[in-house]
Amino acid sequence: MKKQQFYILLALITIFFWGTTFVSTKVLLESLSPVQIMVLRYLIAYAGLLLIYPRIHPSEGWRMELLCLGAALCGSTLYFLAENFALSFTQASNVSLLVSAAPILTALVAHLFTRDEKFSRSQLLGFLCAMCGIFLVVGNGHFILKLSPAGDLLAVGAALSWAFYTVLLRKIHTRYPPVHLTRRIFFYSILTMLPCLAADPRPFEPTVLREPVVWGNLLFLGLVASSLCYVLWYHVVRGLGAVRANNFVYLNPMVTMIASVIVLRERITILMLLGAALILAGVMIADGTVRPGPQLEENEHGQE
Repeated sequence: MKKQQFYILLALITIFFWGTTFVSTKVLLESLSPVQIMVLRYLIAYAGLLLIYPRIHPSEGWRMELLCLGAALCGSTLYFLAENFALSFTQASNVSLLVSAAPILTALVAHLFTRDEKFSRSQLLGFLCAMCGIFLVVGNGHFILKLSPAGDLLAVGAALSWAFYTVLLRKIHTRYPPVHLTRRIFFYSILTMLPCLAADPRPFEPTVLREPVVWGNLLFLGLVASSLCYVLWYHVVRGLGAVRANNFVYLNPMVTMIASVIVLRERITILMLLGAALILAGVMIADGTVRPGPQLEENEHGQE
């Protein structure tokens, strides 16, 4: 029970930082393109993990490399590309709502591709409750659904990509520490992002990196939201299971709301508070009955 509480705490810490990345990215978009932010973020993240754990381990075989490549594509490149391009085709409120469907999609993917995480009725009820809350937080009572097939499909694609990433993490069994595994995934992330950078129409201006607000937010995204949080998320997924871990993703819009109030001085309303309460209720409903994943042996975790 104490181990479960520990993993839940790690999940809450991770979601807290991930929930603030929207605000940080919004600030950076004034100086950099989405692709530039994505590449710089993962370069910094890789460098940070290399400093923390400089040891290089030999490959564990082609299957492991393919799993790491798949995790890199799903959890980094495809996810961020789909989300960013979705924002260019449809409303931000649509994207936020649809990407928040990642937990229910994770439950479906896990149901199909794992043996011990099966879809449950409480998962559906928790999803409906949390999505009602997200609707209120994102729309603030003024939500207007404007369908855009291309943008909405890309947003769903981003959520589905994250679902596959989380399930893939459960399938990766390594004798090396999570820091090394995360660094290897980031390496493949950078490789798959470089073609996107080459195709980016916006020229990169190195002078913007002199601005404290730019490098400060990049360091936060790279070292905290990526290096730290992806390592923590690995532990969360291994400890709680893919489905139960992703239930906490429902909290992302609520954290973003709080960060927007503090950093961007946006106004909070009664409807937003009601939405936050519904999100919390949805997380508790979904989390209460889904079976956690099997506990990992100490030698699978590795020592950091």
